[in-house]
Amino acid sequence: MNNATAPYDAFLLVSFGGPEGPDDVLPFLENVTRGRGIPRERLLAVAEHYLGFGGVSPINAQNRALVAALEAEFAAHGLDLPVYWGSRNWAPYLTDELARIAADGRHRVLALLTSAYSSYSGCRQYRENLADAVAPLGDGAPVVDRIRHYFNHPGFVSAMVDATVTALTELPAGVRGDGRLVFVTHSVPTSMDDGSGPDGNAYSSQHRDVARLVTAGVAAATGVDHDLDLVYCSRSGAPGQPWLEPDVNDHLEALAGEGVPAAVLVPIGFVSDHMEVKFDLDTEALATARRLGLPVSRAATVGTDPRFVTAVRELVLERAAVVRGEQPQRPALGELGPSHDLCPAGCCPNARDADRRALCGA
Repeated sequence: MNNATAPYDAFLLVSFGGPEGPDDVLPFLENVTRGRGIPRERLLAVAEHYLGFGGVSPINAQNRALVAALEAEFAAHGLDLPVYWGSRNWAPYLTDELARIAADGRHRVLALLTSAYSSYSGCRQYRENLADAVAPLGDGAPVVDRIRHYFNHPGFVSAMVDATVTALTELPAGVRGDGRLVFVTHSVPTSMDDGSGPDGNAYSSQHRDVARLVTAGVAAATGVDHDLDLVYCSRSGAPGQPWLEPDVNDHLEALAGEGVPAAVLVPIGFVSDHMEVKFDLDTEALATARRLGLPVSRAATVGTDPRFVTAVRELVLERAAVVRGEQPQRPALGELGPSHDLCPAGCCPNARDADRRALCGA
């Protein structure tokens, strides 16, 4: 173990998971929706999204690339911290990966969730899954902590600024200066947003803060002030349940109706180009834009951008120092400041089963 990363002796990338072939698609979707009463017709409709890409979600390949980038980053800075990867809904499953970590003799694990924001589905549910994964290991179970939410870390924000600037250059020159920056994230039930973070509404507030930061960074880089909007994609709830709006497709319709000449879709809610990006944005939203005659480009996600990879290393060192009782710098841009390391007891409750909240560790 490197002194700089003590007491941690392992790093775990925690992701959502995705199918890697046509035969995986329905079993994967059944894993995702188990216990939620989703009609089979809905699963079959969503399965078509994956089957349109050969039944392969891009998320696993992107996680492998991020693992490799982190291993190289840690090695280049002398950090002897093995990198593991486990997913909630498909292989490699968290249960198997935590068992492997324990078998390797690792005792204290620092986890990065591939969700940058506070919410039940983006944080607490992952921690419930981690609690379930370590429970069968008994006394040999490693302790698992998570890295703080990193939505406003300079490495995340700067990567999104440059991706947005690049996307602007892909618009026709005559409309580029008046292009609207349309920031996109995964919709959640409004009740989930209401309960997110220690004081509520953290999910939407954090996204708005990042949207303002990226817009300001684009203005500094280009000398042009762009208007911005925050919109949502991938709604999956019952029609009568309120979810965060507007939907990205509805919003593009509204922009065209207002005479906005162009737009850039900026997927700030996603670390990598997984299915919600490839289908909801690159397929559906861009098809909507073409139908409307609205020039639209799409910014890249942070993926393995070196600034994001460096940010993860810095966050590892930061959390290790905090656990050792030191007071490291905790870089964070915008109005909200650095997120908490330990989630408060009432943060991001599980609306479906409040009793499971007791399973959540730090």
